[in-house]
Amino acid sequence: MTISRRDLIRSSALLTAASALPLGTAADPQQPGRGETPANLPPAIAALASWRDRMKPITVEEFQGRIQHAQKLMSDLKPGFDALYVTPGTTLYYFTGIRWGLSERVVALTIPRSGDPLLICPGFEEGRLRELMRFPIELRVWQEDDNPGELVAKWLTERGIRAGRIGIEETTRYTYYDKLRHAAPELTYAIGDPVTIGCRGNKSEHELELMRLACAVTFEAYRATFASVQEGMTQYDINGLLSAAFSKLGFPSGGGLILIGKWAALPHGTTQPQKLVEGQILQIDAGTNVDGYESDVTRCYVLGEPSEKYLRAFDTVHKAQEAALNAARRGHECGSVDAAARAVITNAGYGNLYEHFTHRLGHGIGLDGHEWPYLVRGNKRLLDANQTFSNEPGIYIVDDFGLRLEDDMVVMPDGPARLLTPGLSESLKKPV
Repeated sequence: MTISRRDLIRSSALLTAASALPLGTAADPQQPGRGETPANLPPAIAALASWRDRMKPITVEEFQGRIQHAQKLMSDLKPGFDALYVTPGTTLYYFTGIRWGLSERVVALTIPRSGDPLLICPGFEEGRLRELMRFPIELRVWQEDDNPGELVAKWLTERGIRAGRIGIEETTRYTYYDKLRHAAPELTYAIGDPVTIGCRGNKSEHELELMRLACAVTFEAYRATFASVQEGMTQYDINGLLSAAFSKLGFPSGGGLILIGKWAALPHGTTQPQKLVEGQILQIDAGTNVDGYESDVTRCYVLGEPSEKYLRAFDTVHKAQEAALNAARRGHECGSVDAAARAVITNAGYGNLYEHFTHRLGHGIGLDGHEWPYLVRGNKRLLDANQTFSNEPGIYIVDDFGLRLEDDMVVMPDGPARLLTPGLSESLKKPV
């Protein structure tokens, strides 16, 4: 799991709002002008209806099947793993359906290579954790003066795991790992990516269905938002429209990154005030999640008539997306997909390497907006079927303009990748 653009823009907006307040005043992310739902919705947004009934949640049987898949990988890998140690975060949800916040008190799931898993938690949290369980899992509790690592070490010993290799999920806090390491120093510890990425990276048909729905919801919200923008609106006004559209559709917005004109040349945004002006590029980068599965889509729009400069850049980025789709094939290196898109932009005269296409082509996407693996220069990891990625080339000319197009795609068993989004952007006048 990594930090996404929307995580960055949310935290940046909150910090900016806080810095403008008198000392001792709490920042309110819903203060006027900061993206709240407008009182009177434009017709295109008011007409939206909920799509919640289109969602089919992940089942208990699927969660249990994921644990079994992890156990198979632990056995098949060379070297293998004797157990996998998972703490709160997306991977805990992936295996159990439990969402639990991180704190200094250890909550952890341990999946052995064979047999049933274990959950541990503080004694006073037992009731709450049991309420969240989607299916029975052995639960042991520790008290405030205990080392929770000793609880896991004792359980491993009971299972005959006195020596061997334990996989640690990548987002585990060091202090969580350290408690286990001191309680069981005879065990060997290694990052658990071969198991966790091996499970989460290749999506099931149900997962792909949820991601397609997340993309379709995003498109529907975009249609209504672009139909509602007017000259003079700020980035906060537009974000308010976007949030209202997602809300009407019954799904969270996740926060939109709204950039106008020259500020779109900064891919992760700016704190500078912006207003929509006819003839300038409006760039929206946003998405939602459906039963936890993310979409990440960027579209550019021009109110009025786009200039030849913008049309040429749009055409180049559009062709770069198509080149990436064709290059993203099973058995090809991740870095080769970035290279294919980057070559289109370079050959069109927009600089070499990162000069005007300033970031990697894309990131894995699923339960996290950004997850392994990554489509980045030099990444020799081979693509596999049902891996899902963003496809987001861009051209960024500082103090002039920026233009990024982003869709989500899935690697197929044979042939080029296919879109999870309903389709690539048609034009700067018809972004979706």
